[in-house]
Amino acid sequence: MELPIDFATLRLIWWGLLGVLLIAFALTDGFDLGVGALLPFVAKTDEERRMVINTVGATWEGNQVWFILGGGAIFAAWPFVYAVSFSGFYLAMFLVLSALILRPVSFKYRSKRASKTWRTIWDWGLFVGGFVPSLVFGVAVGNVLLGAPFHLDADLRSFYDGNLLGLFTPFSLIAGLLSVCMLVLHGAAWLSVKAEQGPVLERARLYGTIAGVLALVLFAVGGLFIAFGDMGFRVTGALDPNGFSNPLRTTVEAAPGAWLDNYSRYPWMIIAPVLGFVGALAGLAGMWRRSAPLAFGGSSASAVGIISTVGLSMFPFILPSSINPQSSLTVWNASSSHLTLFIMLICTLIFLPIVLAYTAWVYKVLWGRSSTSALKTNPDLY
Repeated sequence: MELPIDFATLRLIWWGLLGVLLIAFALTDGFDLGVGALLPFVAKTDEERRMVINTVGATWEGNQVWFILGGGAIFAAWPFVYAVSFSGFYLAMFLVLSALILRPVSFKYRSKRASKTWRTIWDWGLFVGGFVPSLVFGVAVGNVLLGAPFHLDADLRSFYDGNLLGLFTPFSLIAGLLSVCMLVLHGAAWLSVKAEQGPVLERARLYGTIAGVLALVLFAVGGLFIAFGDMGFRVTGALDPNGFSNPLRTTVEAAPGAWLDNYSRYPWMIIAPVLGFVGALAGLAGMWRRSAPLAFGGSSASAVGIISTVGLSMFPFILPSSINPQSSLTVWNASSSHLTLFIMLICTLIFLPIVLAYTAWVYKVLWGRSSTSALKTNPDLY
């Protein structure tokens, strides 16, 4: 059956949609994670901590939908990537899921008892639920740039030769800390939008400023690692964007510095890293000028730029192999079938606008600042 969209175009569309889902997760659940990581430091009293928790309390569950959609998109559109990453990074995924499971438990159980010790324990649970995923997600991205230690046999079975501790290299830790700082800045910017004026907001601006400066430094250092470090991969053989999915049909070599090739081939891509830097600077300016729209807009733009930089630098690679470059997974050799991608695109065009409309409606209805005074009058608050 001849489909109205060719295979190569569908693969490119789904590569872009995967990036959109990851960015949407960073922009929505990202500030939830950032607020959780900031909680023990920006709020000192029980009232202040409850107020901070309620800045995300109404929307954090819905924001996690983007994480689920991202995982589902990888499973359905990029089965090779799903098989290798979710099995090879199993322990790292388990660590993330454990932290994400701790987060809702902390939300729900924190105020069940009036004990200060009880509530403090769950406050640190929210910190772990925000900090650990932020760090591990960044470490995972760092390892994707370095290449994962896996190979495929002749039957396309994947074999992972790494371990959990091996994921934490100097470069991957830089990427992990960059992720933490990026999301802490975003969380602080969200508090500037949602928290009442007072000491909590002033502390959030302080920690947000520190995180923003560190994000700029770490993003620059990471760029130097990519430019001068021993990482990068390059396709050396002929590419067939419309060919069947078989990673072993692509000829790939390790090539230090190759992650910069796309910027000379497609100069417009420089917009992404520039946006990463400019957005962080705008976020810092918003913190200094006490402008909530500028702070949140800047932190959002920075997250978009940083994540886009990774995707554009690696294109067409999705998950390269560090021990057998020939097994590397790319946009052109690791997707589902032509028909599967087309059917999924139709479903996405129907349901994604519904998700976006519902999300926009929820934020509109629940808009407004969280305050300590509301804690005494609203029984539905955490």
